[in-house]
Amino acid sequence: MDERPLRVLVVDDEPHAQRRVKALLKEQKDLDLVGVANSGETAIDQIRDLAPDVVFLDIELGDLTGMDVIEAVGADAMPLTVFVTAHDEYAIESFRFEPVDYLLKPFTDERFSEAVARARRRFRMVEVQQLQSRLLALLQQGGAEAPAAPDQPQPGEYLERIAVPMRGRVKVIPVEDIDFIRASGAYSELHVGDRKYLLRASLSSLEEQLSPQEFFRVHRSDIVRLDRVELLLREGGGEYRVQLRSGEKLPVGRTRRSELEALLGRL
Repeated sequence: MDERPLRVLVVDDEPHAQRRVKALLKEQKDLDLVGVANSGETAIDQIRDLAPDVVFLDIELGDLTGMDVIEAVGADAMPLTVFVTAHDEYAIESFRFEPVDYLLKPFTDERFSEAVARARRRFRMVEVQQLQSRLLALLQQGGAEAPAAPDQPQPGEYLERIAVPMRGRVKVIPVEDIDFIRASGAYSELHVGDRKYLLRASLSSLEEQLSPQEFFRVHRSDIVRLDRVELLLREGGGEYRVQLRSGEKLPVGRTRRSELEALLGRL
């Protein structure tokens, strides 16, 4: 994957703070300063017009807050954001916008470099995820560009392969090879034999994309491939587990047991 310079926008209403960030950006490699905004309204216009990759966004601007800017642009349309502020009381509120970093003024050159490094890593991750989506769409459409995103399958269509980013490459996993999928924070773990692959996708989003004839969510944290189930085990206290062919045992939610039994009876 070609690594182009990151396009950066600086938003700060204090001239000396603007100059400091601009000077620090010049010391970094592979960064392209595309604009500077000194107000929230100007920032909104420049984000929309310039489409930067990263914005260093002051939280307290003369007319708006940094959070107001994000809400006006829309969280989904925002570039990666590094909040820059002299006020730490905004930290908790700002993190609901999932910033790359939170720089508290005055910050050191080293701390600024850390924020830039985090932005680079996050941006490369986003690039890989976009590649994953395009590749998966091509695989599902037999080589033709798909009009719908892979995480929004058309009615009656289910995933046959899942593309997982892995250190600059993409591993394509046929769903028929998956034993079970486990929730892991904002990620899901695909368990394939003795291998485990981490995918940035929620368990609920995957559940919607997998055939209900082949996969079943046995628990809030686990989806199992039905033809991998070998035993349904009753344990003490009325609890149940499924045992897979691999020997792995997964808990079964009480509200899911009856439906699971019916599905297993149809296999």
